[in-house]
Amino acid sequence: MKNPPLAVVTGANGFVGSHLVDLLLSREFRVRCITRKTSNLKWLDGKNVEIVDSGLSNKEGLREALRGADYIFHIAGVVKSKKPEGYFKGNVDNTRSLLDAALEYKNSIKRFVILSSQTAVGPSVNEIPVTEEDEPHPITTYGRSKLAQEMLVKEYKDQIPVTIIRAPAVYGERDTEILIFFRTFSQGLFTTIGFDKKLISLIHVIDLVNGILLAAESTVATGRTYFISSEKFYTWEEIGELTKKIMNKRPLHLKVPHFIVFTIAAIAQFFALFSSKAATLNVEKARDITRHAWICKVEKAVNELGYHQEIDIEKGITRTVNWYKEEGWF
Repeated sequence: MKNPPLAVVTGANGFVGSHLVDLLLSREFRVRCITRKTSNLKWLDGKNVEIVDSGLSNKEGLREALRGADYIFHIAGVVKSKKPEGYFKGNVDNTRSLLDAALEYKNSIKRFVILSSQTAVGPSVNEIPVTEEDEPHPITTYGRSKLAQEMLVKEYKDQIPVTIIRAPAVYGERDTEILIFFRTFSQGLFTTIGFDKKLISLIHVIDLVNGILLAAESTVATGRTYFISSEKFYTWEEIGELTKKIMNKRPLHLKVPHFIVFTIAAIAQFFALFSSKAATLNVEKARDITRHAWICKVEKAVNELGYHQEIDIEKGITRTVNWYKEEGWF
């Protein structure tokens, strides 16, 4: 009997990567995870996966990790760095190493999928959702590094069957980034940025990984780029009202002016100079979260891949909040 297809996943121990691993296992893929020796493997413990702790800078380790791969899912990336070169090393140089290693197996690889971000394109202008055809205008170093990563991947598209997935803001079980929103909400405070109604595309992680796998298995997706996102746009006020209902809380709604956000970000960035870790909120992140609209169209994925959002915002918040509570995260 022929072996099931082998999927190699980078960033498999992280938020999105671990959910992709779960999906692949449910579809009877063999799964090999590329991690670092220092990686926390909590979300992979007890699962039928092969762990290769080569990291992404060990060329010989990568060659062995990719041996026999049918699909490669590059989910790993750097989202926080004290210096600009950290973003480019983590998001561009490591991707180059992975692609170069994949070249040895280019005749057997069915698809190389890379997870990018809407930050590579930039925010929406005049509430017009961005599309795959729009001229990119990233506004942060992280966004510029993701755009550079996309451009690098396209250089290999004549040798390796590549597909680029762009995600907007992602939430769901295991996420530590949006946890602070729900934690402060449960403590009686609902904070929004600025006095305007900000629009966002927001996708539950299960919808994202379903879209990633759809693209990997699609015969038309080679060499293509897709937004995998919610089919509806949301305001933080809508999200707040739903969260009130789901958590049965009536928190104080605090609107934080943009200048205060930038002030806090500047202070946090300054003190991060004396820390080994990058600040979660810095001046560039403040520029990011104060934009009026981060929205994108998904028609291309709908029409070409058959993608549809399955978890609406109410269902997504409900299952995320319930999971946080079960895990004792708040």
